[in-house]
Amino acid sequence: MRKTFYFIMSLFILVMAFSCKDSKPKSVLSEVEAAGDSVSIGDSTVYGIMVEGGMNSIVLLTDHGDTLEYLVNPNDTFEVVKGGKIDGDRFAIIGYKEYGDHFMRSAINLTTLLGNWTSLDRNFEIKEDGTVTSSLQSEKNPWTAWKIWNGKLVLSKDTFDIESLGADSLSLENKSGLFVFTRGK
Repeated sequence: MRKTFYFIMSLFILVMAFSCKDSKPKSVLSEVEAAGDSVSIGDSTVYGIMVEGGMNSIVLLTDHGDTLEYLVNPNDTFEVVKGGKIDGDRFAIIGYKEYGDHFMRSAINLTTLLGNWTSLDRNFEIKEDGTVTSSLQSEKNPWTAWKIWNGKLVLSKDTFDIESLGADSLSLENKSGLFVFTRGK
């Protein structure tokens, strides 16, 4: 029964993806996955849509059409999934394979990441097409582009670990420190 459900969901999502192929612009996430793209060389991130999520797992329909179940290693003591689990949301997963199972090192809900974020000195919007727009004229070195690279968030030339991602908060960390943002309007 469960395999039939996955098969039907996979077919449905593939049909939807192919029928919408030319109806909207490509996002940076799709372009990074393109075969032969020099940007994707060395990036171990797997992108896809979550078709089912359990307490300790995510079933992902990858951009390559594979359906993979990623498990949370019970020995992990930190939050592996950033941004929550909602069926139909787009994810970027860094994983590994052990004893025939796929495990998550980190999973980032890209749908949750999109949107407006503010702090004391920054006010920006992360857009699906890979661009970042700033709302502050006085901002020094505003970010203009974003991507996920090996489980890290790259904003223009700055690379961050996503410490936490929620519906209304985002914490990023790099060698310069910890940066906390709240969801803007």
